[in-house]
Amino acid sequence: MQPQQYDITLPADYDMEIIRKRVATRGHLLDGFPGLGLKAYLIRERGALSPVAQYAPFYLWTAPEGMNSFLWGPGFQGIVDDFGRPEVRHWTGLAYEEGPASVARTAVRDVLRLPPSAGLPELMDEAVRETERLAGLDGAVCAALAVDPRRWELVRFSLWDHESPTAPGDRFEVLRLCAPHRAELPRGRQW
Repeated sequence: MQPQQYDITLPADYDMEIIRKRVATRGHLLDGFPGLGLKAYLIRERGALSPVAQYAPFYLWTAPEGMNSFLWGPGFQGIVDDFGRPEVRHWTGLAYEEGPASVARTAVRDVLRLPPSAGLPELMDEAVRETERLAGLDGAVCAALAVDPRRWELVRFSLWDHESPTAPGDRFEVLRLCAPHRAELPRGRQW
């Protein structure tokens, strides 16, 4: 599993209907994209529980080839043409779990700095257990756990069927969920 996200921070007074319309008219273009486990088309509106306006799609790829094909192909070039080239973050996937709900309305991204003195095996085991617990909660669609070993940050990403999940982190509105190869995403701990 290859998690990936880019945040496009927009002007404070940006008309978010432009992004909503973009997703409504172009979102279907990835519905059959090879290697795409899921893509959550996410936004945050300034003032609505967020200090910024952002378009921040999140991806889970089944393999690096799918992610690379997207980045070096016309799909990502459309983002570059319209918004400039954003910094694309990608992480090493650690765990993925499906939840009991099916319709995603809210996404939560929680970034945790790993303390330098803590033992990595224990931290990773605990983080995987927490991801499993989150995915099992009422209203959870799925939860993924990843790590950036360059910055020693854990990133937990979860999708929910309601607007106020109790999971900590930054909240996003899900405009659309595209999941052509979601069934192929490996479940559980990934090492």
